[in-house]
Amino acid sequence: MARPPAPGSVIVPDWHESAEGKEYLACILRKNRRRVFGLLERPVLPPPVAIDTASYKIFVSGKSGVGKTALVAKLAGLEVPVVHHETAGIQTTVVFWPAKLQASDRVVMFRFEFWDCGESALKKFDHMLPACKEKTDAFLFLFSFTDRASFEDLPGQLARVAGDTPGVVRMVIGSKFDQYMHTDVPERDLTAFRQAWELPLLRVKSVPGRRLADGRTLDGWAGLADVAHVLNGLAEQLWHQDQVAAGLLPDTSENSPS
Repeated sequence: MARPPAPGSVIVPDWHESAEGKEYLACILRKNRRRVFGLLERPVLPPPVAIDTASYKIFVSGKSGVGKTALVAKLAGLEVPVVHHETAGIQTTVVFWPAKLQASDRVVMFRFEFWDCGESALKKFDHMLPACKEKTDAFLFLFSFTDRASFEDLPGQLARVAGDTPGVVRMVIGSKFDQYMHTDVPERDLTAFRQAWELPLLRVKSVPGRRLADGRTLDGWAGLADVAHVLNGLAEQLWHQDQVAAGLLPDTSENSPS
């Protein structure tokens, strides 16, 4: 796998907060709520702002209870489950995210198809993991800041899930970052992990998203602001990997020819 690009070097990081960015984001919202898209659906943009779509499959991996389903729900603008229930079988969720490329100033609509599978199902059925890994473009490895064992399990997860797919993007996300005062994973351990693995490591909160005036409906704009760093990070890594694979950028991985 190519070395990860520097944050903000591929995708304009704060573009979603600009007037232009909000015009594009409006197509994934309806009355300030996030729109939910099925596998065959896509946002509808006015003809003058039609853009290309880049589609990717992403497998979310991690120990039971670290917040895989909650993370995907936050990324999609859905309600985060209050009580943990292990995912039965495979659950797929589609998230669209427009982003502007630094190099060309072009806007691309990224389509992320997240695959989430319960740990028990993966252990019980041999075909589950191969199905999740088939034609996968990226792996998201989760650990919880409140679960030391989930952090220590990351090297095993990386080897077990992504060891035989070196050309696939790998990212690490620490969940429940809002409970950092009670963390079981100190900053020095995160620094050591980054240095050893050279992988992007992002942090997300587990608190429920802000609500609209009715007190019940999730605020779509606020929810997007909370997860923009994750969606931009994914877009950046995946677009960069595609450019390297197409020969448009040099391969800086350790195994590439000099």
